[in-house]
Amino acid sequence: MNASLKPSVLDEPGIARLLEQDRALVALGRQVCVLKAIGWPASLETKFLEQWRRGQPELPQPPTVPVDLSSTIEGLRALMREIDRRHPVGRWLYKTAWSYNVAAQMLGAIGSPEFTRCSALLYGRPDFRYRSQDITNVDSAREVLAITDELIADRLLPDVPADIPAEDFARLLRGHIDPFFHHDKVEVVLDPELPSKATAGSRRIKLRSSAMFSERDLHQLVEHEAFIHTATLLNGIHQPYVHSLGIGAPRTTRVQEGLATFSEIITGALDIARLRRIALRVVMVKQALDGADFIEVFKGFLDAGQSEKESFCSAARVFRGGDVRGRVAFTKDGAYLEGVMLVHVFVRKALQEGRGELLPMLFAGRLTTADVIELAPYRENGLIAPPLYVPAWARDPQRVLATMAFSTATQRLRLDRLDLQRFVAFEDELIEESGIE
Repeated sequence: MNASLKPSVLDEPGIARLLEQDRALVALGRQVCVLKAIGWPASLETKFLEQWRRGQPELPQPPTVPVDLSSTIEGLRALMREIDRRHPVGRWLYKTAWSYNVAAQMLGAIGSPEFTRCSALLYGRPDFRYRSQDITNVDSAREVLAITDELIADRLLPDVPADIPAEDFARLLRGHIDPFFHHDKVEVVLDPELPSKATAGSRRIKLRSSAMFSERDLHQLVEHEAFIHTATLLNGIHQPYVHSLGIGAPRTTRVQEGLATFSEIITGALDIARLRRIALRVVMVKQALDGADFIEVFKGFLDAGQSEKESFCSAARVFRGGDVRGRVAFTKDGAYLEGVMLVHVFVRKALQEGRGELLPMLFAGRLTTADVIELAPYRENGLIAPPLYVPAWARDPQRVLATMAFSTATQRLRLDRLDLQRFVAFEDELIEESGIE
């Protein structure tokens, strides 16, 4: 028996069986590769943009071949029937198996309305409203766009040049991540077929080789991709007992993307242009679900200020696995804004209730906020090991709390009631009204 695992944990009824089921789930889950199955070939971008520039745009024709994962689905369902859902670890395993089952069904329904139904179960819909709230995700997105419109109404913000080639950017990125991942080797590789500018796995961060990057991109990718996505996967892989923490179950996407975006915010890496892109994606997913086709969504991104290349990539993200004619879409891009709000509220409530120990738990592997709460006792008794990699901001809850407290306090200030000249007028009025000459 490992000395670090307390005897009481091993003696708990059902734990041994649950750990066997955990290992079985890892094997099944690795057979469900969502993004790989629905990615678009790079040639579609070249062809579409050539037609667009000639004034004769045509809908792209991406592959829409369903992926047959029937044997995997059968295995997942059999496992779900066996899992003891009365046990907290069992409930977590069941929910994780359920999400892989839904994802496998989604891939079997590529190009059909069932694809979107499954996608919405995993990643949510822009028009979903929580019972405790008054607005939907797309309402929040439109509010973010309206607020940022006011802040940059004069459009005087200088552009940040994207003038760093992918190869040079990869070298800069390595300089930031190598010291952080002191127990693991994380590669940075270039991929010409990558639909987004960057993605992160446990051992490899990919960059689209044709993309140009900015200095600002560097800080965002370090905080978002490396210090969250790669770190949580590696922390899960290093777990000695509960191995499902080291696979990216689809049900964890909202919190993962939310945590990564929150990390950008709390470290100052998130700029207003990227915040607007995140909000705009929610609006465009809603338009696609409402019937907008690929060209209309592409034009929506273009009209919002994105380049032709990035507008194509953004629109492709919405329609991958769906139908370029509209109504069938991949809703994952709506999860970023919803996720960051979810994480923001969770962190505030955890710190407010004196549960600061839950913050590092977010990094113990791929978890949701509900998982963190339910599995917290197993972090305390040793079944779940503390995370090996935790970004600096999350190691000191007082810093996070101070930032949130200040942000909340300033929300009461009314920017619409003043302009810059008001700062001068205030001092002049103070002197005039003082009665002292």
